[in-house]
Amino acid sequence: MSQPSPSSPVQDIRWVDKTAVVKVAGDIDLSHSVDFQQQLLLLLDSKPERIVINLHDVPYMDSSGVASLVKVLSRTRKTNTALYLAEMAPRVRSLFEITRLDSVFDIVATEQEALA
Repeated sequence: MSQPSPSSPVQDIRWVDKTAVVKVAGDIDLSHSVDFQQQLLLLLDSKPERIVINLHDVPYMDSSGVASLVKVLSRTRKTNTALYLAEMAPRVRSLFEITRLDSVFDIVATEQEALA
């Protein structure tokens, strides 16, 4: 798999057994969401059993960032890959609650919880 591009909020991808743990940092907005989505969709080519997206260092996400995650969720469901969103900042978490996507995504408090 290719390394994250400089314009992507994806900072690092590490593997724990067959789980890809994706560290994301910075705002996920219109100027970054396309690269963000492409990196995550490329990751699916590696056929992980589970993807954990650590959003601890994401202070802000707009609707384009949410749309990117919805597209990735759709793709993971087609490939039977589990997708977890971990360590969301309160501002980002509230966006998912307002849109009721917190009931659609598997959102966990910690990366370790997603890996368990």
